[in-house]
Amino acid sequence: MSAAAPAPGAPARAAREPIGRIQLVSLIGTIAIAAVVGVWAYLLPREFYDHFPSVLGEWISQDGPFNEHLIRDHGAQYLALGAGSVAALFWRSRALYRVLGIAWGGFAILHAAYHVTHLAHMATDDRVALVTVLLVAVALGIGIAVEPWHHPRTGRSRRRA
Repeated sequence: MSAAAPAPGAPARAAREPIGRIQLVSLIGTIAIAAVVGVWAYLLPREFYDHFPSVLGEWISQDGPFNEHLIRDHGAQYLALGAGSVAALFWRSRALYRVLGIAWGGFAILHAAYHVTHLAHMATDDRVALVTVLLVAVALGIGIAVEPWHHPRTGRSRRRA
């Protein structure tokens, strides 16, 4: 059974483009990060400051005084990026993946740049864990933006001669 044609003057429904495995995993990863960091920082800024990232240490409180405004803004920014990742799961398009990957990747690179130049106050195990987490975030942004090497549905290489 075929779908009915759109009514005259109605916008055409965009086709959902296929998503690559790396893009899918990266989107899910960014949604998970955004949910944890965003909700925690936005709703419980003092607890976020005192205890983030909990099982890996307490990194934020080592880096300066508490500022509720900045921590809530940080949470809001993660929630906004996470909303973009959720949207990309529903409105699949290469253009959206690229823009979202640039947004996540750009943020992750700038975030990492600050932290890797401000590690002196941290213990070695905290330094290693922090840099690892930051590099994973950069990789997730790249994973969203980069077009799959093989077409997700046909398996054919996208390589051009």
